[in-house]
Amino acid sequence: MGLRNPLVDAQIAAAAPFAKPILEHLRDVAHKALPNAVEEIKWGYAMFLVEGKMVCGFAAFKAHCSFRLVGSEIKEKLRALGYDPEDSAGALGKITSLKDLPSERKLVALIKEAAKAQLAVKAAGPKKRAAPKPELPVPVELSAALAKNKAAAKHFAAFSPSCRSEYSEWVSEAKREETRAKRVAEAVAWLAEGKKRNWKYEQC
Repeated sequence: MGLRNPLVDAQIAAAAPFAKPILEHLRDVAHKALPNAVEEIKWGYAMFLVEGKMVCGFAAFKAHCSFRLVGSEIKEKLRALGYDPEDSAGALGKITSLKDLPSERKLVALIKEAAKAQLAVKAAGPKKRAAPKPELPVPVELSAALAKNKAAAKHFAAFSPSCRSEYSEWVSEAKREETRAKRVAEAVAWLAEGKKRNWKYEQC
Protein backbone atom coordinates (compact mmCIF):
# COMPACT_ATOMS: atom_id res chain seq x y z
CA MET A 1 0.00 0.00 0.00
CA GLY A 2 2.01 2.95 -1.24
CA LEU A 3 5.68 3.51 -0.55
CA ARG A 4 6.51 3.72 3.16
CA ASN A 5 9.60 5.66 4.10
CA PRO A 6 11.88 4.44 6.94
CA LEU A 7 12.36 8.07 7.95
CA VAL A 8 8.64 8.27 8.73
CA ASP A 9 8.92 5.04 10.74
CA ALA A 10 11.68 6.70 12.76
CA GLN A 11 9.67 9.89 13.21
CA ILE A 12 6.71 7.96 14.61
CA ALA A 13 8.95 5.85 16.83
CA ALA A 14 10.48 9.02 18.33
CA ALA A 15 7.10 10.62 19.04
CA ALA A 16 5.58 10.88 22.51
CA PRO A 17 3.42 7.91 23.62
CA PHE A 18 0.16 9.84 23.16
CA ALA A 19 1.12 10.75 19.59
CA LYS A 20 2.09 7.34 18.22
CA PRO A 21 -1.44 5.90 17.76
CA ILE A 22 -2.56 9.18 16.20
CA LEU A 23 0.29 9.26 13.69
CA GLU A 24 -0.06 5.56 12.85
CA HIS A 25 -3.79 6.03 12.25
CA LEU A 26 -3.26 9.12 10.07
CA ARG A 27 -0.62 7.24 8.10
CA ASP A 28 -2.88 4.25 7.50
CA VAL A 29 -5.81 6.46 6.50
CA ALA A 30 -3.63 8.50 4.13
CA HIS A 31 -2.44 5.33 2.38
CA LYS A 32 -5.99 4.03 2.22
CA ALA A 33 -7.06 7.24 0.49
CA LEU A 34 -3.91 7.43 -1.66
CA PRO A 35 -2.79 3.87 -2.55
CA ASN A 36 0.02 5.18 -4.78
CA ALA A 37 1.31 7.82 -2.37
CA VAL A 38 4.99 8.26 -1.66
CA GLU A 39 6.14 9.40 1.79
CA GLU A 40 8.72 12.13 2.24
CA ILE A 41 9.84 14.27 5.16
CA LYS A 42 9.41 17.96 4.37
CA TRP A 43 9.86 20.77 6.91
CA GLY A 44 9.48 18.29 9.77
CA TYR A 45 6.24 16.84 8.40
CA ALA A 46 5.69 13.35 7.03
CA MET A 47 4.14 14.33 3.71
CA PHE A 48 2.21 12.17 1.26
CA LEU A 49 2.90 12.90 -2.41
CA VAL A 50 1.00 11.74 -5.46
CA GLU A 51 2.68 12.24 -8.83
CA GLY A 52 5.10 14.59 -7.14
CA LYS A 53 2.36 16.80 -5.65
CA MET A 54 2.04 17.13 -1.88
CA VAL A 55 -1.43 16.23 -0.67
CA CYS A 56 -1.32 15.90 3.12
CA GLY A 57 1.02 15.36 6.02
CA PHE A 58 1.35 15.02 9.77
CA ALA A 59 3.76 15.87 12.57
CA ALA A 60 3.96 15.43 16.33
CA PHE A 61 4.77 18.21 18.77
CA LYS A 62 5.26 18.27 22.53
CA ALA A 63 1.59 18.24 23.47
CA HIS A 64 -0.34 17.73 20.21
CA CYS A 65 -0.24 16.38 16.68
CA SER A 66 -0.90 18.32 13.49
CA PHE A 67 -2.43 17.19 10.21
CA ARG A 68 -2.30 19.33 7.09
CA LEU A 69 -4.12 19.17 3.78
CA VAL A 70 -2.37 20.97 0.94
CA GLY A 71 -4.17 23.27 -1.49
CA SER A 72 -6.62 26.14 -1.23
CA GLU A 73 -9.39 24.13 -2.89
CA ILE A 74 -9.95 21.99 0.22
CA LYS A 75 -10.58 24.93 2.56
CA GLU A 76 -14.35 25.11 2.04
CA LYS A 77 -14.72 21.40 2.74
CA LEU A 78 -12.90 21.86 6.04
CA ARG A 79 -15.01 24.86 7.00
CA ALA A 80 -18.17 22.84 6.29
CA LEU A 81 -16.96 20.29 8.84
CA GLY A 82 -16.37 23.02 11.41
CA TYR A 83 -12.59 23.24 11.10
CA ASP A 84 -10.47 26.34 10.58
CA PRO A 85 -8.22 25.69 7.54
CA GLU A 86 -6.05 28.64 8.56
CA ASP A 87 -5.40 27.32 12.06
CA SER A 88 -1.66 27.43 12.75
CA ALA A 89 -1.98 24.01 14.42
CA GLY A 90 -3.12 22.42 11.15
CA ALA A 91 -6.28 21.69 9.19
CA LEU A 92 -7.84 19.72 12.07
CA GLY A 93 -6.56 21.88 14.92
CA LYS A 94 -4.53 20.50 17.82
CA ILE A 95 -4.94 16.74 17.87
CA THR A 96 -4.32 15.16 21.27
CA SER A 97 -6.22 11.89 20.83
CA LEU A 98 -7.94 9.81 18.16
CA LYS A 99 -11.25 11.31 19.35
CA ASP A 100 -10.18 14.68 17.91
CA LEU A 101 -10.19 13.25 14.38
CA PRO A 102 -13.17 12.99 12.02
CA SER A 103 -14.34 9.52 11.11
CA GLU A 104 -12.10 7.47 8.84
CA ARG A 105 -14.68 7.78 6.06
CA LYS A 106 -14.71 11.58 6.26
CA LEU A 107 -10.93 11.78 6.49
CA VAL A 108 -10.45 9.51 3.48
CA ALA A 109 -12.91 11.65 1.51
CA LEU A 110 -11.07 14.86 2.46
CA ILE A 111 -7.69 13.44 1.46
CA LYS A 112 -9.07 12.19 -1.86
CA GLU A 113 -10.61 15.60 -2.50
CA ALA A 114 -7.29 17.31 -1.79
CA ALA A 115 -5.45 14.90 -4.09
CA LYS A 116 -7.98 15.43 -6.88
CA ALA A 117 -7.55 19.20 -6.63
CA GLN A 118 -3.75 19.00 -6.54
CA LEU A 119 -3.62 16.75 -9.61
CA ALA A 120 -6.02 19.06 -11.44
CA VAL A 121 -3.64 21.95 -10.75
CA LYS A 122 -0.75 19.87 -12.08
CA ALA A 123 -2.68 18.93 -15.24
CA ALA A 124 -3.54 22.57 -15.89
CA GLY A 125 0.15 23.42 -16.05
CA PRO A 126 1.88 26.53 -14.72
CA LYS A 127 -0.29 29.57 -14.26
CA LYS A 128 0.42 32.79 -16.07
CA ARG A 129 2.06 35.31 -13.84
CA ALA A 130 -0.55 37.70 -12.57
CA ALA A 131 0.04 41.34 -11.88
CA PRO A 132 1.09 41.90 -8.28
CA LYS A 133 -1.84 42.45 -5.94
CA PRO A 134 -2.08 45.74 -4.07
CA GLU A 135 -1.00 45.51 -0.44
CA LEU A 136 -3.87 44.84 1.94
CA PRO A 137 -4.58 47.38 4.68
CA VAL A 138 -3.18 46.41 8.08
CA PRO A 139 -5.99 45.52 10.52
CA VAL A 140 -6.42 47.99 13.36
CA GLU A 141 -5.70 45.33 15.99
CA LEU A 142 -2.46 44.28 14.34
CA SER A 143 -1.36 47.87 13.82
CA ALA A 144 -1.97 48.66 17.51
CA ALA A 145 -0.04 45.58 18.63
CA LEU A 146 2.89 46.42 16.37
CA ALA A 147 3.04 49.93 17.82
CA LYS A 148 3.80 48.32 21.19
CA ASN A 149 6.56 46.04 19.89
CA LYS A 150 9.45 47.81 18.16
CA ALA A 151 11.19 44.62 16.99
CA ALA A 152 8.03 43.23 15.42
CA ALA A 153 7.21 46.59 13.80
CA LYS A 154 10.73 46.88 12.37
CA HIS A 155 10.61 43.43 10.76
CA PHE A 156 7.06 43.97 9.51
CA ALA A 157 8.07 47.23 7.80
CA ALA A 158 11.08 45.52 6.19
CA PHE A 159 8.99 42.74 4.64
CA SER A 160 7.75 42.91 1.05
CA PRO A 161 4.17 44.10 0.49
CA SER A 162 3.06 40.54 -0.25
CA CYS A 163 4.56 39.26 3.03
CA ARG A 164 2.84 42.02 4.99
CA SER A 165 -0.42 41.25 3.22
CA GLU A 166 -0.20 37.60 4.28
CA TYR A 167 -0.25 38.69 7.91
CA SER A 168 -2.99 41.26 7.32
CA GLU A 169 -5.18 38.76 5.50
CA TRP A 170 -4.68 36.08 8.17
CA VAL A 171 -5.78 38.43 10.93
CA SER A 172 -8.65 39.92 8.92
CA GLU A 173 -10.09 36.50 8.04
CA ALA A 174 -10.73 35.68 11.70
CA LYS A 175 -14.47 35.98 12.31
CA ARG A 176 -14.48 35.68 16.08
CA GLU A 177 -12.90 38.30 18.34
CA GLU A 178 -10.99 35.70 20.37
CA THR A 179 -9.61 34.10 17.20
CA ARG A 180 -8.47 37.46 15.89
CA ALA A 181 -6.81 38.31 19.22
CA LYS A 182 -5.00 34.96 19.20
CA ARG A 183 -3.75 35.52 15.66
CA VAL A 184 -2.56 39.04 16.46
CA ALA A 185 -0.56 37.70 19.44
CA GLU A 186 0.97 34.93 17.33
CA ALA A 187 1.74 37.35 14.49
CA VAL A 188 3.55 39.80 16.76
CA ALA A 189 5.55 36.99 18.40
CA TRP A 190 6.63 35.65 14.99
CA LEU A 191 7.37 39.10 13.62
CA ALA A 192 9.52 39.95 16.64
CA GLU A 193 11.72 37.02 15.53
CA GLY A 194 11.70 38.18 11.92
CA LYS A 195 9.50 35.32 10.76
CA LYS A 196 7.16 35.47 7.78
CA ARG A 197 3.56 34.32 8.08
CA ASN A 198 4.28 30.91 6.55
CA TRP A 199 7.70 30.44 8.13
CA LYS A 200 6.85 26.86 9.18
CA TYR A 201 6.72 25.73 5.55
CA GLU A 202 9.86 27.45 4.31
CA GLN A 203 12.93 25.34 3.68
CA CYS A 204 15.91 26.22 5.80
